[in-house]
Amino acid sequence: MHSDIDRQKLFSRRAAMLAGGKFALLSALVGRMYYLQVIESARYATLAEENRINLRLLAPPRGRIVDRFGVPMAVNQQNYRVVLISEAAEDVEETLGRLGAIIPIGDGEKRRILRDIGRRRGFVPVTVRENLNWEEVARIEVNIPDLPGVMIDVGQSRHYPHGEDTAHVLGYVAAVSEAEIGRDPLLELPGFRIGKAGIEKVYDLALRGTGGSSQVEVNALGRVIRELRRREGQPGAEVTLTIDVELQKMVVRRLAGKSASAVVMDVHTGEVLAMASTPSFDPNGFNKGLSAEAWRDLVSNPMAPLTNKAIRGQYAPGSTFKIVVALAALEKGAITPETTFFCPGFLKLGDATFHCWKRGGHGTVDLAKGITQSCDIYFYETARRTGIDHIAAMARRLGFGRRLGLDLPGEQPGLVPTRDWKLATMDMPWQKGETLITGIGQGYLLATPLQLVVMTARLVNGGFAVTPHLTRDTVTLDGTTPRAKDRPASMGVAAAYLKLVREATTAVVNSLKGTAYKARITEAGFEMGGKTGTIQVRRITKAERDAGVRKNKDRPWKDRDHAVFVGYAPVHAPRYAVAVLVEHGGGGSTVAAPIARDVLLEAQRRDAARPPQAQRLTGVPAAPAGRG
Repeated sequence: MHSDIDRQKLFSRRAAMLAGGKFALLSALVGRMYYLQVIESARYATLAEENRINLRLLAPPRGRIVDRFGVPMAVNQQNYRVVLISEAAEDVEETLGRLGAIIPIGDGEKRRILRDIGRRRGFVPVTVRENLNWEEVARIEVNIPDLPGVMIDVGQSRHYPHGEDTAHVLGYVAAVSEAEIGRDPLLELPGFRIGKAGIEKVYDLALRGTGGSSQVEVNALGRVIRELRRREGQPGAEVTLTIDVELQKMVVRRLAGKSASAVVMDVHTGEVLAMASTPSFDPNGFNKGLSAEAWRDLVSNPMAPLTNKAIRGQYAPGSTFKIVVALAALEKGAITPETTFFCPGFLKLGDATFHCWKRGGHGTVDLAKGITQSCDIYFYETARRTGIDHIAAMARRLGFGRRLGLDLPGEQPGLVPTRDWKLATMDMPWQKGETLITGIGQGYLLATPLQLVVMTARLVNGGFAVTPHLTRDTVTLDGTTPRAKDRPASMGVAAAYLKLVREATTAVVNSLKGTAYKARITEAGFEMGGKTGTIQVRRITKAERDAGVRKNKDRPWKDRDHAVFVGYAPVHAPRYAVAVLVEHGGGGSTVAAPIARDVLLEAQRRDAARPPQAQRLTGVPAAPAGRG
């Protein structure tokens, strides 16, 4: 009896313990349910909503680039692309295989896609193919249920309507490299492009704008059902250039077939109206992606189509530098306008003989004749009397030997040699003969075509240190504001000296014995002035000289002289300056001067034909009466 009572008590305790355990578990379950459904309800509601709603970053429209009259030079076009989100794909390689049966995907493209997936976070879309046509888009959309992680994205693609004509000014955009991604989430968007050269690179941040967002509802397969909310981004700033696109295209056509460059500038404001470098390239190819073969063709071309020769090409300025030497000599008092030297065709200095370009010489030469007929002997002697230090100082005042701050990347400074420069770089003293060579723009001297046009502008605008620029506004991240139109500072060169040299350069073109007389402008009111130059690429030996190998046509192309001409128009009230340089083109008077003539004539005609309203909008005055 006693044992039955004990067993009953033991059973009762076990039942109580079991009931207590069940109660505790039930309490924990109720508590957990209360915690999840009441306390954490808002959090889990958000998580559930995120399974149904996707928030996407939207790329802003890239700002347009337009010319001085509002003509579009860089715009945006719709671009249909297919992208892949790796974390949403069950098997990336299998998905790519299925997609490859719908649109062609080469082995190289697959390797690139897999590489991009490995470098980016799983939720970041990776571009598979861009610039799809409607048929390709339709085929992909029909098969989307069988392509997990794949989606069609509609973006914008950069387009340059004038192609090669404006390539070196605008530059181009291209895909973001891994090193450029940084912290900006926009750079991770599929198909996003950034400026890699030219204006596109300099003002890239302002042109980008700020991103927007889109909230979309998707089904279990990831297909978009509807857009719930959209916040548009801030478009990039519109950049207005000083370029006249029609004049730009004319200059490019005039340089066609040559390795050459030309710059046209307003002598008073510094606005660059045209800047051409030939041969050129199609910037649209970089946006869409160049093939390996196309890239090899560009980089292996001996005429360097990717190089903007107007700012990156560094050449001896040749006889155009005689403008600098003349001003330096007049200012120092080494010569006067009446000072004469006799030119027999050569000059001896020690054991060296320095030749004039004209066999037999020019006879007695003063300053005006020395510039008009480009007598080398006159400027050998003038440079010797002036000295390299005074010549170098004047050259810097006229814009040589430094970057001019043009809003393009890659501008080169050129070189103005001095005694100190040679001693520091070569550990050798300066020689008298080097001063003579500098006097005709050869030797160590280096200048860009941009520096040559600035020299010309400063000569004819009254001696003001005008600086070149390509944008009509000041461009910042906050937008654009009108550029300040303060008058540039004076160079401090006497007006009388500027007038003397300017009159001589007018005679270069309009005097019967001037070196560029055959290239003159004959239309009344449109006449130009200027200075020719022929830049020796390789020194002609005595044996070659005796054998008569003097003409460029007798030498291989790479050994021929460069042709250069700087000019301005109209002579009675200079408004436009131009510099033309043709690599291995031969004589400046026969090759470069005719090009400059046509360009200056076109620039003036466009002014004369421009309606008064357009003149007011652009700030360019109407042509004087009698100019056509």
